Amino acid sequence: MHPNIDPVAIHIGPLSVHWYGIAYLVAFLLFWWLGILRARRPDSPFTQEEIGDLLFYGMWGVVLGGRIGYVLFYNLDFYLRNPVNILYIWDGGMSFHGGLIGVLIAMWWFGRQRGASFLRTMDFVAPLTPPGFFIGRLANFVNQELWGRPTDVAWGVVFPRLDNIPRHPSQLYEATLEGLVLFAILWVYSARPRATGRVSALFLIFYGLFRFVVEFFREPDRQIGFVAFGWLTKGHLLSIPMVLAGLFLYWWAGRQPSP
Repeated sequence: MHPNIDPVAIHIGPLSVHWYGIAYLVAFLLFWWLGILRARRPDSPFTQEEIGDLLFYGMWGVVLGGRIGYVLFYNLDFYLRNPVNILYIWDGGMSFHGGLIGVLIAMWWFGRQRGASFLRTMDFVAPLTPPGFFIGRLANFVNQELWGRPTDVAWGVVFPRLDNIPRHPSQLYEATLEGLVLFAILWVYSARPRATGRVSALFLIFYGLFRFVVEFFREPDRQIGFVAFGWLTKGHLLSIPMVLAGLFLYWWAGRQPSP
């Protein structure tokens, strides 16, 4: 049975602090701390003093891109009827793929201002992001959203705000794979210099693969359902281009001359 945690962590008079907001704060702090560690390396394209600015750009990319992506990819009809709800970020509804696009744009702009190429910037940023995914998926679990499909496995979880059916805790699957495992892969791989673009390529490949696998256990969004063949979800379709782009980038990066 899900512990049925209140989505609001703290009530201070009329002010409510949601676990979702705390998750974002912790994720950004982890990004900043890990960025400081990476900036100490001699091959870093950025100084420790620039990490705060990098985080600022990344925050805008995540929040704006994630929200706009969710609105466009997952629930456009609802938000066209209720446009003011687009602002209710604390109620959940953020798209990873939209956030990724937002971060790509923000990092391109930041790197351009600092004289760093787009791929060098993304190679620096990629290992800093999975801990944020871990924290964010835990917040999804607390909010009882993005739940899994019905199951009879021993670790199935009943989400009382939804129904009384045991379901896969797909939020925890994603927290483990997209958060902890992806972080370990990228952090270890990037511990020594690599061809420019290959760290970013591994991020695309493994996130896309992990998300594709978890989609088989995650309940499709009710307003969308399955989008092809009776089993493909929107998450599947958005993950496939990530994997293909990552494979191409990994191959292409290995063919470029060393700087």
